[in-house]
Amino acid sequence: MKESLNPDKWVDRYADYLFNYSISRVNDREVANDLVSETFLAGLKSMKNFKGEASERTWLISILKRKIIDHYRKINSSKGQAEVKMNFPDSEKEGDWLEERVADLSDMTAEDRMENRELGLAILECLDQLNEKQAAIFKMKTIDGIDTDTICNEFNISPSNLWVIIHRARTSLAKCLEKNWF
Repeated sequence: MKESLNPDKWVDRYADYLFNYSISRVNDREVANDLVSETFLAGLKSMKNFKGEASERTWLISILKRKIIDHYRKINSSKGQAEVKMNFPDSEKEGDWLEERVADLSDMTAEDRMENRELGLAILECLDQLNEKQAAIFKMKTIDGIDTDTICNEFNISPSNLWVIIHRARTSLAKCLEKNWF
């Protein structure tokens, strides 16, 4: 049976789930809310691309995952940024102000695509440095989107233990990427 979209119900059905998914990845309530809003908007804009092969929730999560990746690309990339000095002559806004201008990520060059591939390889290398159980759990939860109960049952761990393992994996990955990529 093919799934169909019902955007009128998205907020009621999926907002909490999408928020919890994004807050666990960005650790900022405001950013998480923005990402969920952007996900719903992107979903509305791309409804014609929904093939009905996955559930509505799975489709929205895949959109949210791309939004989270874009969020981190934007904040972690110093490439394409420039400082613009602005002078304000009026007395209320005296002084110089700096503003960051970030390049449009949709306008990727071959060099940008190569850099993204290199980052992907760096992430895979860092995942390989995690212990086997930690890597397997991290991949299942964050990459494959498998629910907590399934993972806990498979590894015979509690939900609290799962989140400790995920947190430690993220911390290790961040240190590894900082050392080997940034």
